[in-house]
Amino acid sequence: MNTTPPFGTGDASYQAAGGIDGLRRLVDDFYRLMDELPEAADLRRLHPENLELSRDKLACFLSGWLGGPKLFSEKYGSISIPSFHAQWPIDESLSAAWLGCMERAIALQPFSPAFADYLLAQLRVPAHRAVQASRARHSGT
Repeated sequence: MNTTPPFGTGDASYQAAGGIDGLRRLVDDFYRLMDELPEAADLRRLHPENLELSRDKLACFLSGWLGGPKLFSEKYGSISIPSFHAQWPIDESLSAAWLGCMERAIALQPFSPAFADYLLAQLRVPAHRAVQASRARHSGT
């Protein structure tokens, strides 16, 4: 009998990711891939040269987003992902580059295949919303 709660319930997703240490490894691989992959060059240019703060913010955000400690709000305050990202002209190609880096970073982690699939599917939602928010802001609507 499986007593593991389904992903998205309580801190099941956070635990499946390996807690904050697992999330920091994921984020480190994500940003390393963003630096290395030619198809992510435009995306990388939207980030500061030094990614230390970006790494911390993303790991802290993912912690709370996946049901773990709300580290982002504790350290940085509240955030609305679409509103925050609307300040840049994010289109489908940038969103796809972000998701591509994240998909490759997820594949490098010791996640179960079920959790890897779940996580990538969940990450598509804010990636899509960031495009919509950016489009609305930059089209003047």
